[in-house]
Amino acid sequence: MDKPGLTASLVAGGVAGVSVDLILFPLDTIKTRLQSPQGFNKAGGFRGIYAGVPSAAIGSFPNAAAFFLTYEYVKWFLHTDSASCFVPVKHMLAASAGEVVACLIRVPSEVVKQRAQVSASSRTFQIFSNILYEEGIQGLYRGYKSTVLREIPFSLIQFPLWEYLKALWSWRQDHVVDSWQSAVCGAFAGGFAAAVTTPLDVAKTRIMLAKAGSSTASGNVLSALHGVWQSQGLAGLFAGVFPRMAAISLGGFIFLGAYDQTYSLLLEVGRKSL
Repeated sequence: MDKPGLTASLVAGGVAGVSVDLILFPLDTIKTRLQSPQGFNKAGGFRGIYAGVPSAAIGSFPNAAAFFLTYEYVKWFLHTDSASCFVPVKHMLAASAGEVVACLIRVPSEVVKQRAQVSASSRTFQIFSNILYEEGIQGLYRGYKSTVLREIPFSLIQFPLWEYLKALWSWRQDHVVDSWQSAVCGAFAGGFAAAVTTPLDVAKTRIMLAKAGSSTASGNVLSALHGVWQSQGLAGLFAGVFPRMAAISLGGFIFLGAYDQTYSLLLEVGRKSL
């Protein structure tokens, strides 16, 4: 993969990440509070809907940039013929690798953000400082395993489906999809993946919000899922599914559409400057 392509992936991913995270932050706050063990109203209800936004703003560019840089590089590295039956496998492996790398940046940002979302009276930097003081660096990475276990299945569904829908649409109209068409494919793929992986998202939220030293805070995903099932049943496992689907469908539209548009624009600028 040439240098302009790598640079374009890095910048386009960062721009797409910042765009979607800031636009959809209120929906993410509502989803987090619905999944909180203390309940929606006690977690803040509709008050302070932008609590935790500084953490999201700081983490979104490097997080998304790292994902797409890894995703595009692994796709290039595992290059296969477009007609090959291994194309979906290539997209799955690329998306999984991207998530593992991106979560190194995403998880600390997510931990701080979610705690700010359920305690809107506390400042983001204060929450960050408290985590470091009480739990150390390990506290910032609480929920890393559960986040990766949520993101990999999500990406295994979303990205091959996105790539397949784009290829199908391109074939039907006999030319490569436009950015808005890529965005529509992203919305459908994201919404479907979001619904299927909601229980893993609930487990991740419970682990990140659990009190330090509690059994849930240990990061055992199956234990967290079992606890939710025992206390709230199926409804608990799918808590926040509709705002999650709405946010990720809209997010898929903005994120993947913005990525394709910015990536194409940067490659065009790179070609003209040569």
